Amino acid sequence: MEAPKSAHKPVFHFALRQRGLNIDFHLEHFFRDREISFHYFDDFETLITICQRFPISTIIMGGHSDFFRELELLHAIKQNAFLSIIPVIMYHPDPAQMVVLAAYENQCDDFIHGEWHDRIVEARIRRVIERSRRDLAINPSTQLPGPGLIEEVIQQQLDMQAEFAICYADLDNFKAYNDYYGYAAGDHIIRLTGRVIRDIVFDLCREGFVGHIAGDDFIYVIPVDIVDTTCNWILRTFDALIPYRYAEEDRERGSITAVSRRGDIEKYSILTMSIAVIINSNGKFKHIGELSKMLADLKKATKARAGSNYLIERRQKY
Repeated sequence: MEAPKSAHKPVFHFALRQRGLNIDFHLEHFFRDREISFHYFDDFETLITICQRFPISTIIMGGHSDFFRELELLHAIKQNAFLSIIPVIMYHPDPAQMVVLAAYENQCDDFIHGEWHDRIVEARIRRVIERSRRDLAINPSTQLPGPGLIEEVIQQQLDMQAEFAICYADLDNFKAYNDYYGYAAGDHIIRLTGRVIRDIVFDLCREGFVGHIAGDDFIYVIPVDIVDTTCNWILRTFDALIPYRYAEEDRERGSITAVSRRGDIEKYSILTMSIAVIINSNGKFKHIGELSKMLADLKKATKARAGSNYLIERRQKY
């Protein structure tokens, strides 16, 4: 039985700050093979909102303007844990050598200057995007940072002895759904899950962090005081949307039949989500390894409950 179909065309999202040059016009020509979307910004606050709402492929800044403003924005981007994974390309028609040097010193991924030769510029932009996705292991389905940056962000919080909550979310019986409906339908579920978590976390907390470990496993890091609100909204939204990713007869029946990991034919209910939450306060944890086993054990306890649930670990570390 096939899941409801949905069109999924490859998309590039570009965040643009252009002055006196129609960068968007050139990009439309470059990426004729893809659907593209432009998101325009002038300041850092607008940019971070854009990047939290859309899976931005690259940030492009430049044109005929005071380039020191772009350098300030570049520095702010690379100092932000979430934005730092997004490649930044800068353009100036005739920059001073010190400007180019300053851009690269502030971690600019590529600097285009001089005449705008379409084929060369196109190749450079494509290469920057491809290199970023390979080197940073950004998940191709969700466009969320992977395990390397997740560990870095959590360890940074631990080093600062910050009070924060780390939330480990994964789906119950996802393998059965994936086997029953096929890889494409399963990938849609992963993208939907990532979008739900990403949007709710960033709607409630601008300084939050969302990462994609692999498969149907996600991590988000948020302030302690919004744990209940965030988890409740994520679960409620997921539960409201997920039944419509089933064929009508399966949705009405409330289950599917698939082969279990043991090789038996079993009945599986509509997908649910489990979230394990550990709170770091008063410098309780020093290293990510200290909380990993506790987080894994808590996840098992959460998944043992019927339906979508979240559990907050109340015990001391072990």
